[in-house]
Amino acid sequence: MAKFFKEESRTFNDYLIVPGYSGSDCIPERVNLTTPLTRFKKGKKSDIELKLPMISAIMQSVSDDKMAIALAKEGGLSFIYGSQSIEDEAAMVARVKAYKAGFVISDSNIKPDQTLGELVEIIEKTGHSTVAVTDDGSSHGKLVGLITSRDYRLSKVKMDELVSKYMTPINKLIVADASKDLSECNDIIWDHKLNCLPVVDEEGNLVYMVFRKDYDSHKDNPNELLDAHKRYLVGAGINTRDYKERVPALVKAGVDVLCIDSSEGFSEFQKDTITWIKKTYKNKIKVGAGNVVDKDGFNFLADAGADFIKIGIGGGSICITRETKGIGRGQATAVIEVAQARDEYFKKKGEYVPICSDGGIVFDHHVTLALGMGADFVMLGRYFARFEESPTNKVLVNGSYYKEYWGEGSNRARNWQRYDLGGKKGLKFEEGVDSYVPYAGTLHDNVAVTIAKVKSTMCNCGCLNLKDFRKNVRFTTVSSTSIVEGGAHDVIVKNSNINKDL
Repeated sequence: MAKFFKEESRTFNDYLIVPGYSGSDCIPERVNLTTPLTRFKKGKKSDIELKLPMISAIMQSVSDDKMAIALAKEGGLSFIYGSQSIEDEAAMVARVKAYKAGFVISDSNIKPDQTLGELVEIIEKTGHSTVAVTDDGSSHGKLVGLITSRDYRLSKVKMDELVSKYMTPINKLIVADASKDLSECNDIIWDHKLNCLPVVDEEGNLVYMVFRKDYDSHKDNPNELLDAHKRYLVGAGINTRDYKERVPALVKAGVDVLCIDSSEGFSEFQKDTITWIKKTYKNKIKVGAGNVVDKDGFNFLADAGADFIKIGIGGGSICITRETKGIGRGQATAVIEVAQARDEYFKKKGEYVPICSDGGIVFDHHVTLALGMGADFVMLGRYFARFEESPTNKVLVNGSYYKEYWGEGSNRARNWQRYDLGGKKGLKFEEGVDSYVPYAGTLHDNVAVTIAKVKSTMCNCGCLNLKDFRKNVRFTTVSSTSIVEGGAHDVIVKNSNINKDL
């Protein structure tokens, strides 16, 4: 006879945290959110630790190189989406590793013989007021000048006039050579009262741009996630089909950690993939796996050698796996059981395998609930898709701005590898939808608010780190009427963002 779980399958909305004693020294400024990303042995530390317990989902509409840089600045990590060509994914990884804090690769470039009309199109597309003029119009072409919004007046010029007529030529520009570090470049900017400083190599090719406006922003990111060479850390998604070709390219590009992107991880496909990676790279390349929703799935992947394990099937806002296939589990119940399995595994085998809650997070406080229930960190899709740094278009719908957001199992993504069960290639039916999410601004501003809430709740429980929080936090289940009581009720609410979903 079929096995039936006695306990209900619960979501994060079914729980509340009961506060505990909080001493006078327990304030948000003292809370440390550092958490392990990859497995480690008892008495040791993880080779990779996150300073922010948040990673971005392995999705076309969420995680590219721009998102990876923005999140690493905050102390989190992005996994570049794998549903693209091997060459394109490796190139994204390489761009993150080549990025130097404060040194920006110019993405607004034009040739001197192009017109002002073409210049205006570039400015409207990128939103940048400073455009590099290079001989071939590329970001690393020979620098011949700069043109800014101060160099021309749209009402006084003709759109067919050439950029070369209005640009500031190279012989009138102050530039820095590529041997200068960021401190030296900032000194040049301040000494010469510049807004922008081009950095060129020995042949005069543009390498980077350094902007005055970025000077203070770098001091605002004390939690940057950096490797031993002061480069941002970046992850990448892989599948169980072409990993023997994809992984070497990603490793060559400098990837720090991999993750198998699959809707269901309790499979021989994942075990074979992990085994090949560990054997080929002599256990030096870290790889996460998943997704699972119970103890058996966790133990299987932990024994296979996974460095971290993702939890969640069907809980994502754009995921319709439960609807189409009837499989999955409430995210809270899944996290609680797998967290217990992780702790048992650690006691039995002396190895700690971090777990990631992936999906089911609708409100900021759900992040806190997931961490308290045992997750070492959370993976978020819709949350990050709303931000300026996500790779999708910003569109105007009925007077409000939105960002496009689609599932990896949708026809738009056509990421059949994520739902692979062997056999012929192809997406036979959809397990994700194509949608919009409200545009929310920059990642930095929004993450700051979310983390402030997490830290505040931890202080309400008397905890200053995640390990103590998981150990001491107390939960209570809630009724449907209790949920209503928890929000604003029996009043007429003025314009407010209270309880606005992520």
